[in-house]
Amino acid sequence: MTVHTASPQVKRAPQGRDASAPHPAVLLLRTLWARPAARKLLVLAVAAAVLGPVAAATHGSGTWPSAFTVDLTKPLTGASDWIIDNRDSHWAFLYFFGHISGAIIGAVHAVYTVLLALGWAGVTAAAALIAWRVAGVRVAVTALASFAACGLLGMWVPTMRTLALMIVAVAVSVAVGALLGLAAGLSDRTFRALRPVLDTMQALPAFAYLLPVVLVFGIGVAPAVLATVVYAAPPMARLTALGLRATDKGVMEAVDSLGATGRQRLLTARLPLARRELLLGVNQTIMMALSMAVIASVIGADGLGDRVYQALSTVDVGSALAAGIPIVLLAIVFDRITAGSSTPRPARKLWATVPQGGTARTRTAATWAVAVLAVLGLARLSSQSWPDTWTVAIAGPVNTAKDWIVDHLYTGLPGIGGTADLAAHYTTWILNPLRDGLQALPWWGALLIVAALAWLIGTWRTALTAVLSLAAIGVLGRWELSMDTLSQVIAAVAVTLALGFAIAVPAARSPRVERLLRPVLDVFQTMPQFVYLIPVVALFGIGRAPAAAAAVVYALPAVVRIASEGLRRVNPGAMESARSLGATSGQQLRQVQFPLARPQLLLAVNQAVVLVLSVVIIGGLVGGGALGYEVVFGLAQGDLATGLTAGVAIACLGLMLDRVTQPTKGARDGA
Repeated sequence: MTVHTASPQVKRAPQGRDASAPHPAVLLLRTLWARPAARKLLVLAVAAAVLGPVAAATHGSGTWPSAFTVDLTKPLTGASDWIIDNRDSHWAFLYFFGHISGAIIGAVHAVYTVLLALGWAGVTAAAALIAWRVAGVRVAVTALASFAACGLLGMWVPTMRTLALMIVAVAVSVAVGALLGLAAGLSDRTFRALRPVLDTMQALPAFAYLLPVVLVFGIGVAPAVLATVVYAAPPMARLTALGLRATDKGVMEAVDSLGATGRQRLLTARLPLARRELLLGVNQTIMMALSMAVIASVIGADGLGDRVYQALSTVDVGSALAAGIPIVLLAIVFDRITAGSSTPRPARKLWATVPQGGTARTRTAATWAVAVLAVLGLARLSSQSWPDTWTVAIAGPVNTAKDWIVDHLYTGLPGIGGTADLAAHYTTWILNPLRDGLQALPWWGALLIVAALAWLIGTWRTALTAVLSLAAIGVLGRWELSMDTLSQVIAAVAVTLALGFAIAVPAARSPRVERLLRPVLDVFQTMPQFVYLIPVVALFGIGRAPAAAAAVVYALPAVVRIASEGLRRVNPGAMESARSLGATSGQQLRQVQFPLARPQLLLAVNQAVVLVLSVVIIGGLVGGGALGYEVVFGLAQGDLATGLTAGVAIACLGLMLDRVTQPTKGARDGA
């Protein structure tokens, strides 16, 4: 007899899924949690859900709470009044700042005297000789043609004044930057202490440097040189520290094994191995100093910058271009010389009469002696200034062309109306809604958005720095003005990136396009910022639109260069694999080049933000308003409280934008 026993009913899992497998929702959560970006977003979402309602209920959901602001007007005004009252009597001004000012003025005057003594022929020959010895024949020809062009434009004397100021400012900037970089490169503690200082110095707008130095040193050459040094020294310090810290450890261990002292290790190993970074630092210092040549003219720096600044006040495009071209030519010459000096070159013979016997050092000394004698001979034969009969006036034709363009483009164009209508539409449809949206955004919401963006591409330290920088703006009482400036930056950066990437793609794919674009980018990248303001004011009028247009033109070359270089250097093997799989040109660009060039593209975004911000601030001169206007107003009125507070707010805004757009080491690991 068969006994049937009732077996317990087993609940079967749904068909298609193993009973031991976790629930799909759990799998999804595990998958998301395994990704650093998703994990960060989840943490931020929880923080927003918990802290947002508390912040909204406690301090409201609008602009920055007044309870969290600190009014610095009284102490800063008191400090400004004390400086003005004691500038002519206090010992610190008489025996310290006075001697510094006197030394700077004396150095600039001495260099200018030497340049005048050499005359136009001597200076031109000396520039060509130095370029030939350092960078080769092509650069020598470029230097010769550039200095000759400065004379032909009728700008020889202003060029010499700018060159004298530049020589002194660059020498001091390189010395100060090298010393700071040396300390940071040899000491981790010093490097950590100097890094936020250098970040702040580079993020602070140039106008913000001018007000404190004017209060202490007055108007003239000395404050112009000092402002230039503060602005141009950080790149030298950064690159010097980078070169020293990146020294090959194997080489250093070999030097240590030979019993070298600390001084010997520095002089025979670290500095020679960091030669490339040191020369790049000199190059960047020169470029930064030249960009300050026009801005320093606001506080009495004579020369080419003063001509450009005077042309801005009268919207004289021709005069501005005549003074701006020599600045561009000086920048190109200095850039080529410093770039060429990074490659060691053999000694060259000038004339057959130079002695050929003896050591290489003797032959080089003889070559230099003959060259110097030739330069001195030319100096004696030439007059101090460029002959007036050898000049070409371009201001009149340029202004005529500008008037024709304005008459035909400012208004009356079919379909679009003209540049004035474009500026009005840009302001009404883009700038105003973006500004209103940012100003209406809850302050705690803005902090959370910044934290999310900075943490996604960086580390928690990056996010903390960005949040504290934005919070400092609110503490200073400049929240709404900063949101206005931020709206202008975001809108201009969007246009810059759209145009920059559109130009960078064909430049990366076609060597011919790259060669055609190179001289254009050189000119636009070295043109002073003020020069861009003059034609855009003529075309677009006064307001925020011309400031945005000038910012786009100024930042576009850097974006095109960095993006095209990144796309061009994508691994050829990856590109060949994509082609072999039948990928179209668009697919190769979207699925291979853009992902592999992501670091360079992010760097292009970062540079676009930094450069656009610098021009938007200067746009306060042409109706840009917001923080730029406050800095300009503080400088014009000598109001330290208004100008310096706005300057610090701009520095915080720049630091926040830098952290949000620049990925940091450790971000890939989800740190």
